[in-house]
Amino acid sequence: MATSYTAKDITVLEGLEPVRKRPGMYIGGVGSSGLHHLVWETLDNSIDEAMNGHASNIRVTLHKDGSSITIEDDGRGIPVDVHAKTKKSALEVIFTVLHAGGKFEAGNYKTAGGLHGVGASVVNALSRELVATVKRDGHQYEMTFRQGRPAGGLKKVGPARGTGTSVFFKPDPQIFPKVEFEAAIIRERLEIASYLHRGVKVSFDDETSGQRDVFQHAEGLVDYLKKIVGGRGAKAVHEAPFALEKENGTKIELVLQWTEATDEHLRSYVNGIPTGSGGTHENGFRAGLGKAVRNYIETHNLSPKGVTLSAEDIREGLTGILSVFIQEPQFQGQTKDRLNNPEVMSAVDGLVRPGLEHWLNHNQSIAEAIVARIILSARAREASRAAQAEVVRKGPTAGRVNLPGKLADCTNPGSITSELFVVEGDSAGGSAKQGRDRARQAILPLRGKVLNTEGVSTAKVLENKELSDLVTALGCGVGKNFDLGRMRYGKMIILADADSDGHHIATLLLTFIYRHLPQLMTAGRVYLAQPPLYRIDLGKETYWALDEAQKAQIISTKAGRAKPEITRFKGLGEMMPKVLWETTLNPRTRRLLRVEVVDQLVTDRVINELMGKDASARFRFIMDRAEDAVELDV
Repeated sequence: MATSYTAKDITVLEGLEPVRKRPGMYIGGVGSSGLHHLVWETLDNSIDEAMNGHASNIRVTLHKDGSSITIEDDGRGIPVDVHAKTKKSALEVIFTVLHAGGKFEAGNYKTAGGLHGVGASVVNALSRELVATVKRDGHQYEMTFRQGRPAGGLKKVGPARGTGTSVFFKPDPQIFPKVEFEAAIIRERLEIASYLHRGVKVSFDDETSGQRDVFQHAEGLVDYLKKIVGGRGAKAVHEAPFALEKENGTKIELVLQWTEATDEHLRSYVNGIPTGSGGTHENGFRAGLGKAVRNYIETHNLSPKGVTLSAEDIREGLTGILSVFIQEPQFQGQTKDRLNNPEVMSAVDGLVRPGLEHWLNHNQSIAEAIVARIILSARAREASRAAQAEVVRKGPTAGRVNLPGKLADCTNPGSITSELFVVEGDSAGGSAKQGRDRARQAILPLRGKVLNTEGVSTAKVLENKELSDLVTALGCGVGKNFDLGRMRYGKMIILADADSDGHHIATLLLTFIYRHLPQLMTAGRVYLAQPPLYRIDLGKETYWALDEAQKAQIISTKAGRAKPEITRFKGLGEMMPKVLWETTLNPRTRRLLRVEVVDQLVTDRVINELMGKDASARFRFIMDRAEDAVELDV
């Protein structure tokens, strides 16, 4: 280690080097979310043109290789004239200089999503190749970049009719471990864009499958709400939704509908950009909502006796979409998933409260149904308080004596490196207990299949011993009593058999976590262990295969003169502790899958179809995918 520290030790990153050196600072990471963020940054620029009345058509093409994208619009086209300060074309400046763009000056865009002047240059920096094509002033221009650097100058390639911008890019595999895009994720985002911007035609050409989709929704957010409520499978309390579109310096579009679901589902957007982490616009909405509902209840003497209504009771079962448009959005970070503008809170509150209050008073039958739903939620909460209090009492502050008896705890709970393995069955639990690292790995065996918690209240969940024990072991509480800071382990790892029965148990546990402990997934604390299904001995070498496909690959690539000896594990309980450690528990050799929710709407729909009460939805799901079934484990 160097002992001196002088000016020569200071590294200055120039141009787009900081982006390539630390991509996570600009796109949140290099996983699937970061990869698709490149698409969103480019798409936002086209949407900004549409939002301000300069474009009416946006087209996205996923090319046959699955790892390159073209996004084009019929907007004004990126300027190509020489920039006075840099002496370079405006197009080159936009794609090569951080914090350069046309949205810093109020006259260019009334509202916009990309205000940092970073998006285009970041996409360019993280692409192996990017080609920008512009049509304006009767000509077509083109410029190519590689890894953020110009591969030649701006070219005038010929005459052109109309105006617009087209951006082709291919992510750099030196940056991203996986460069293949998910068509379903892109398709969902494009459809949402068409909901948020009525009248704009958004097309998606998926050359990997040959499918073409065209999205255009005249009813905007109302159509979007119908899709969400239908996809979630929860019955609506009232048929006609509440819809509000007003402006007081801040333009707001809002649609709401109460359902029989046990959670709140709010989707919020700022200038067309999804704000998954909320922000001041959501705070203003919730404040206005609470005031309007409470005012209606008090005015009409509908307050229930013996129970106090909380803000959570008012919002339980609520499905809503909030879209605001403001001139100078201040986002938290370049990923733009949280709004920080303090003035927006009061502006949204000032629009939502009188609008909703007026609607409730002029739709009395609907209002009474909503109030009845809220009171029902409050009484259910009171009924489950004792059960939840018992779980909290058994938390980490109460000491080990109250932890589940079947939990084999680690000696160092509470550290970020500690892990809780939730294991299928006592037999597998026994092997895991013997093979684990006792200092940092805890084992909680489950007996049989746990309760299917889709559509089940928290009180019902806590009546189930297996799930109650799991909540107690985690220590972070459940439902409204959840506190991530009290979690006793850095990771929760689901360890089930590698067969269909194990997959079913894992699905039941994931349903429970998604519906009742969603914060664990958001925080990246939930994992799936990948135990092997096969052991393959080739001479003196031993290999482990997760499934049939991997087994076939190992045999075809590794088999020589030695005849393979193949062992199929019927379950984790068949594995010796040493084998389970080496293949599944050892951090150096194991394979873990972190559970992430990329798109909540899609996840809601799939869980409702597979785990909900509607058997016909599962039948349709199976029939639609029957041709894809290669091997059934029955």
